[in-house]
Amino acid sequence: MIVHLVDGTYELFRHFYGLRRFTKGRDRPYGAVVGVLQTVLQMLEQDATHIGVATDHVIESFRNGLWDGYKTGDGIEPALFEQFHPLEEGLAAMGVAVWPMVELEADDALASAARIASEDARVDKMCIWTPDKDLAQCVQDDRVVQIDRRSKKILNAEGVRAKFGVAPTLMPDYLALVGDAADGYPGIAGIGAVTAAQLLNRHGAIENFPPALLGARRALALLFKKLATLRTDAPLFRSVDALRWNGPTDAFASFAARIDVPRLVDRVAKVRVALTEKVPIETRSA
Repeated sequence: MIVHLVDGTYELFRHFYGLRRFTKGRDRPYGAVVGVLQTVLQMLEQDATHIGVATDHVIESFRNGLWDGYKTGDGIEPALFEQFHPLEEGLAAMGVAVWPMVELEADDALASAARIASEDARVDKMCIWTPDKDLAQCVQDDRVVQIDRRSKKILNAEGVRAKFGVAPTLMPDYLALVGDAADGYPGIAGIGAVTAAQLLNRHGAIENFPPALLGARRALALLFKKLATLRTDAPLFRSVDALRWNGPTDAFASFAARIDVPRLVDRVAKVRVALTEKVPIETRSA
């Protein structure tokens, strides 16, 4: 069994700005939503069976209360933001497990889903579909991998070490030291990527650093580590069976008509028929 965990917010941004190359700034009301639905449908057409999509229902999270400069929804174009909630509605109508996050972030949902799925012996591999370096901390050997859809690169544990110079478990410490501009925290001044990797490989986690190494900056580094550490305790589902796609809901046809892509209904129906033909008879009623 392969479980696919998708960063829906990233995919929405990717499709929104990707369409801009062809629409000359005239944004289609649901263009990015259609793009994400087509991406997930393509995964199903390519024999994916267990899929979960995490979204940011709002951009702000508990981390904004920890650091004033943490990312917010300010600056998101209205035409893009207006598609956040329709995406969640569309995924649910298509019968895909979707987790709209409010207090936590979509990244926390992906980390939590990977943790829950990893505890099931039936799961052979978990694929986390996002280029966000935060998720590198979730990679485990070859069983939990991170996939960048655009570059088609797959990062296992060795790949994380080759790219960042540290093991996946040290990624929160690494980001705390070098900072993450996308999330809005600067890291520790004077410590770049090479130095951060050297320090972490020599001393281990920031908590193990000699007191004099960071001095008065130690508390700030630990705060940034808290920002970088993904939560894995979101109660998203109890069993990976909840991620099995069993076809669209009755609401999908009307949703597809509303966003003006009725052709998706036929494509989804074909995948559902193919899935039914592949599933053993004794499993269909489970």
